[in-house]
Amino acid sequence: MNKKPRLPEIIGLLKKSYPGAECSLDHKDPFQLLIATILSAQCTDERVNKVTPALFKKYPGAAAMAAAPPADLEKLVHSTGFYKNKALSLKEASKAITGKFGGEVPRTMEELLTLRGVARKTANVVLGSAYGIAAGVVVDTHVKRLAFRLGLTKETDPEKIERDLMKALPKSGWIWFSHALVLHGRAVCGARTPLCGDCPLKKLCPRAGVTPP
Repeated sequence: MNKKPRLPEIIGLLKKSYPGAECSLDHKDPFQLLIATILSAQCTDERVNKVTPALFKKYPGAAAMAAAPPADLEKLVHSTGFYKNKALSLKEASKAITGKFGGEVPRTMEELLTLRGVARKTANVVLGSAYGIAAGVVVDTHVKRLAFRLGLTKETDPEKIERDLMKALPKSGWIWFSHALVLHGRAVCGARTPLCGDCPLKKLCPRAGVTPP
């Protein structure tokens, strides 16, 4: 099945279902979004949103978090999993923001990727949702799964999937599209039991009615 003719239809149907799709991580500024996205690795956004209020109340900015005792950060983020590595990433990224970037979260992909705990997914989330900069397409587990099921990519590597989506999508849709796929993945196209009968994309999906391996 040719993916190109279907993509405008897929976008149209997703826009009807998720017109205001946006990042589901609670945040008030770019720094909070960066920290929340680092914590979201192999963790649900729902869990992160339960953890961050106490974290940001105690350490509201980069300078405060850079000076935080590691053990305290570990305790605060423990329930997000991999808490030792995540606490270290929060502290080191905050140090870099304070020392190298004047206390401001960077606005470029290249600079963001120098921060500990930040790969392209996290950088794209921050650039897109905090600054409105479409530098790429966020590829998390939901986007990876749905892009493959919809026939928008044959790749399994997130960066290769991102390249395919960037080529296929208009740049104006890069930010919104990934958030819409995340919402659709949570609500309808689950990993184990996709609800194909309830899916607005079922007539366009080559995997409709088939539970993938």
